[in-house]
Amino acid sequence: MPYLKIYIHFVWSTKNRYPFLENKELRLKVWNHIRNNAKQKGIFIDFISGYSDHCHCLISLRFDQTIQKVMQMIKGESSYWINKNKLTLEKFAWQEEYYGVSVSAAALFRVRDYIKNQEIHHSKRKFQEEIDELITKHKFQQFNN
Repeated sequence: MPYLKIYIHFVWSTKNRYPFLENKELRLKVWNHIRNNAKQKGIFIDFISGYSDHCHCLISLRFDQTIQKVMQMIKGESSYWINKNKLTLEKFAWQEEYYGVSVSAAALFRVRDYIKNQEIHHSKRKFQEEIDELITKHKFQQFNN
């Protein structure tokens, strides 16, 4: 069996960036459900957190997992679970798009801290500003390698 350590930092938003997850207790319930369900499906979530309109997830992919399939399983099942349990007043949905970038072993602690501090981070910055910064930073790193 191959041994791989491939970490991906994923970010995805709620449909139309609607703040479905405004309540911190609800967010924690959703993050815990995503983690537990992923574990049952053989998906290793290293760290998960987010804010009212998006989720950050650090995942270690197995040799037989694709990014598309992992995202489909996590997002599809969690939105189904949220709606089935009537956790939001309106029908819940995740945006189809997502952001994903590989994370080196040297950057794991920094990425975990970044994900862990989403509550503090978003008291100062909006989600779109965060995504723009992540994309710009990644493009800049690509050109400087």
